[in-house]
Parts: sequence; C-alpha cells; structure tokens
Amino acid sequence: MSSVFSEIEDPPVERTPVHLLTDILIIGILSVIAGGKGWEDMENYGLSKYDWLEQFLALPEGIPSADTFGRVFEPINPKLFEGCFPRWVESIVEAPGAQVIPIDGKTLKGSYDREQGKSALHLVSAWSSEHRLVLGQVKQDDKSME
Repeated sequence: MSSVFSEIEDPPVERTPVHLLTDILIIGILSVIAGGKGWEDMENYGLSKYDWLEQFLALPEGIPSADTFGRVFEPINPKLFEGCFPRWVESIVEAPGAQVIPIDGKTLKGSYDREQGKSALHLVSAWSSEHRLVLGQVKQDDKSME
C-alpha cells in the first residue's frame, strides 16, 4: 500500500509526526468517494468509520484532525497524486477477495414537480455488495451519462 504512494513526500512538521502519511491519504480518498468536500469531512469520515478503518490502517494516534488533513494535502502536487491514484485502485482490485463495486443510476418515481417545472430526481450510487452498504451517491441533472 505505502509503495503505491511512495512518490508523495510526507510534508515536514516541526514536531514529531503522529500520523502515517498512508493513513491520511487513504482516509482522505475514502472521504471524497463518500461525498466529502473538505478537511472537516475527512476528519468526520474517519471518526465515523474508525472501527472499520482500524482493521486495515495503523492509526497510531487515532484519526487526524481537519488541520492535519489540510497540512498534508495542500502541498501535494495534483499531477503526482493523479498518477498514484490509479495504481492504488489497481492494487485494491488485484487483492485477493477484492470485490467489484456496482455503480447504478435510478430515477426516483414521483420526485418531479409539474407545477414548478422540475424534472424527477436522478441518483447514481456505488454499492458494496459484500458489506450491503451504499458507498456514495451523487445527484445528476438528468438521466443521461450516468
């Protein structure tokens, strides 16, 4: 896992680092996949999923703070991270017992409003069959290009 992100340098801190770079990156990625929009969402995601995350992350000092996520992610070169991300996904897919994540779009029946001229609500969801859990859901403007 850490070899996938080995090109990304751990930003220097003036004190002893208490969180592993890999832990921070993984929690950040998972938070964004789940719909997180910022550093606070990353911290909240980590706190809410702590029991699950500690099964495969070290988390020597628990979940990093929102400020820590910001300090780590802000200096990362986006192109470098973009190159590491597909390798991380590939490593997960190739892992023994890895699962395929179905992605499906649905239109919610009865969610339209004729009086206001608003069309029905279209949602695209990613589903974990193994855990019977929606991993993320995004509202789409229309049914095309799920």
